[in-house]
Amino acid sequence: MATIFSKIINGEIPCYKITENEDFIAFLDINPLQKGHTLIVPKVEVDYIFNNSDETLSKILIFAKKVAQAIEKSIECKRIGLTVIGLEVPHTHIHLIPIIHEKDISFTGKRISFTAEEFINLTEKIKSNLKD
Repeated sequence: MATIFSKIINGEIPCYKITENEDFIAFLDINPLQKGHTLIVPKVEVDYIFNNSDETLSKILIFAKKVAQAIEKSIECKRIGLTVIGLEVPHTHIHLIPIIHEKDISFTGKRISFTAEEFINLTEKIKSNLKD
């Protein structure tokens, strides 16, 4: 059965897409820890990140770097935290989270919510800061 991320990639479920290429997609987490919390997902469905090929692992970090730089220009933060947990959806994904303090990346903390309009505006702001 396809994961929720595969359904997003296939256009079956909408998302707040920041960017994509032939291998990966980046979209805002709809249940974010912080404003700008973005997921980086390979288009090929592999559950555990370390079961991906070396080439995919290399490419995902390069793709994530481009997105992280755009988030950093869009959201006030000290840096972009990166984490891979991968238990909630059995499809490799990286969380990019703007942080000021280490506690800002805690998954045990309270999630924040935004309106659809706020998500759309944030998506457009990050997209405008992407380098080609």
